[in-house]
Amino acid sequence: MSKPPKQIHLAAHFPGVNNTTVWSDPRAGSHIEFASFAHFARTAERAKFDFLFLAEGLRLREQGGKLYDLDVMGRPDTFTVLSALAAVTDRLGLTGTINSTFNEPYEVARQFATLDHLSAGRAAWNVVTSWDAFTGENFRRGGFLPESERYSRAKEFLATAIELFDSWRGDEIVADPASGTFLRDAKAGAFVHEGHHFDIHGRFNVPRSPQGRPVIFQAGDSEEGREFAAAAADAIFSRYADLDTGRAFYTDVKSRLAKYGRHPGQLLILPAATFVLGDTDAEAEEHAREVRRRQVSGATALKHLELVWNRDLSGYDPDGPLPDIDPDPSGHHIARGRAQVRMYRDPLATAREWRELAAARNWSIRDLVIETGNRQNFVGSPATVARTIDHYVQSDAADGFILVPHLTPGGLDEFADKVVPLLQERGVFRAEYEGTTLRDHLGLAHPDAVGAAAGERAAS
Repeated sequence: MSKPPKQIHLAAHFPGVNNTTVWSDPRAGSHIEFASFAHFARTAERAKFDFLFLAEGLRLREQGGKLYDLDVMGRPDTFTVLSALAAVTDRLGLTGTINSTFNEPYEVARQFATLDHLSAGRAAWNVVTSWDAFTGENFRRGGFLPESERYSRAKEFLATAIELFDSWRGDEIVADPASGTFLRDAKAGAFVHEGHHFDIHGRFNVPRSPQGRPVIFQAGDSEEGREFAAAAADAIFSRYADLDTGRAFYTDVKSRLAKYGRHPGQLLILPAATFVLGDTDAEAEEHAREVRRRQVSGATALKHLELVWNRDLSGYDPDGPLPDIDPDPSGHHIARGRAQVRMYRDPLATAREWRELAAARNWSIRDLVIETGNRQNFVGSPATVARTIDHYVQSDAADGFILVPHLTPGGLDEFADKVVPLLQERGVFRAEYEGTTLRDHLGLAHPDAVGAAAGERAAS
């Protein structure tokens, strides 16, 4: 008897602080006005997506000492946006990226527990660290935390936040007017944490939230990041969205769970993925080429090349050949706050490789950046894209995808209207929400149930 197909998880990433979006498109809207967030969230909920995902930028990026203004910049406060969206949605999960390097556990736990109450159990936290002192200059810890301690602090930060969430069992509030008793436990919310990074004690002032604690996401594919996710996360936000590397990542991370007493269903692998649709596959391919060229203008191509060359290349023709001068490998980089800098560990080798590639294929600077940069993951007719996504999930390359459209806020509409119905027809995506909380949507057990099961295993 064949097993039933895996159910696909879908989420929507509201793009910001990147050049995925084509902000110059006349259909593009604001990345800061609430109407854009509301439209995006309502579309995701109409399509029965699991959740909306907000990234976070804690500092505007710079290049050559000036603001990098060739992509969408700026990010309103995550908690404010998600709290507002809780009021205009009913079932959609609300996931926010909050940094563990520059915040405090009590503050973050209180904010997420509050969001979980306001949304009736739809909150999720994407736990990240900050890799650069440049971002830290906006905070009192600017440049203070060595890179080697980032994950150490993140692990203790999350563990401390969980202690705060769990300081309320959920049955303490009686609120009996006859007896005048409000709390049955005078020690509700009491906590003590003594560790390397945090030494705090007191009372957590938000009662147990509907999900017990928010769903925990982790973003990062380093060795430490994978272990962190396997030990403590409910889902991992991966960048591996092609079939072969997706399968390898999926197998590797899932295989790490057993050592932490967890089974594969307790951690979802959800890569980010872009898409372009057309009435036919050929039309979609042509549209994808147009989108990519609009994402990479001549000025953007030069700025991208500067990430490797570490020099001012504004005098070069983006439609001309690559520079004949070599990159500057010095430690001080002209691009600050841009994670892409870390991708090019050996700029001299990258420059040689790119020159050879450009010469062999007669590529200009702009051609090179377009062809070697991030490409749309799913391109084709709605039927092709639905079939491909289903194949990836059934092949264990992912448990689903976090979709990043190139238009804001309406870029998700076409996917919701044309691809989702096909996935529903295939029987691999819900037609209606079956639960009310984000844990319900993701198929994750309530943490109290997980703890009870672990206790039973230990006792047996």
